[in-house]
Amino acid sequence: MEDRIKEIIKEAITTKMLLLYDESLIKKIRKTAELIKSTLKRGGKIFVFGNGGSAADSQHFAAELVGRFQKERKGLAACSLTTDTSILTSLANDYSFNLIFKRQLEALATSRDIAIGLSTSGNSKNVLAGIRQAKAMGLKTIGFTGQPSGKLGGLVDIVLNAPSKVTARIQEIHGLLIHIICEIVEEAQA
Repeated sequence: MEDRIKEIIKEAITTKMLLLYDESLIKKIRKTAELIKSTLKRGGKIFVFGNGGSAADSQHFAAELVGRFQKERKGLAACSLTTDTSILTSLANDYSFNLIFKRQLEALATSRDIAIGLSTSGNSKNVLAGIRQAKAMGLKTIGFTGQPSGKLGGLVDIVLNAPSKVTARIQEIHGLLIHIICEIVEEAQA
């Protein structure tokens, strides 16, 4: 069992090393942080969404922005579309689970906002529908995926695809990316 534990740790380290040396992805992380900073500065909001572990990551992302990451500052306008069970269950029941993010963006977002969809496979139907809605409304879009980036990678303005095909490693990288982006965004706050 100890050998398997060490193998899992090695896989996680290897995935992070692949991220470290992927200059294209590093530039996309910087571009994402800059886009979020400029959107918040001009009064826009950040909408984040995903399923399962990606739903938890979307909540984590929004919480770091609304609350704080490492320093005291004013709250930043962010919302995870995975948290309101009444909205989620009514939309899933009355329409379709595939429309839960699309409909919320339709109701809450404006063209000055950002939609961030998280999907380890890049093929979650409700995430794709949400991103399509965001694009139709003129929002900037960002996708967090694995490799390959699935359909989501071809839809978004910026794709942050973790260098792995293993869901656990992808989610670990997504958590790291969220922390990196939040730290950069927070540093820009007065």
